[in-house]
Parts: sequence; C-alpha cells; structure tokens
Amino acid sequence: MWQVVYIASSKEEVDNISKFMEKEGFMLQIDDAGSGSYQIKVPAIEAEEAYSCLHENF
Repeated sequence: MWQVVYIASSKEEVDNISKFMEKEGFMLQIDDAGSGSYQIKVPAIEAEEAYSCLHENF
C-alpha cells in the first residue's frame, strides 16, 4: 500500500523532490493529481521516515 507524503504543485518541483528522495533510498510513485499537481507516494511502511526527510530538506 502506498501513502501520499507530499503534493507538488509543478513538474519541476516533483522532479527535484523525486531525485532527492530516490538518492536517499526511498521508492516513489508519482501520480498526476490534476490541475498541475502531483502526488508523491511512498510505501506506507516508509511514510513517516519519508515525511520527516522531506520536512527537514524542503
């Protein structure tokens, strides 16, 4: 099961975040949420750690 940890408001933002998160070792799934927004998802078991990593770095 995947859990949303961030909603990016542009393709550029999702590209920057996904490159960083993958470098940190997270598996990601990116879904188009419409209106130019993108959901960044991680496996539910990694969600808390991923959210913390995002919060510290973005």
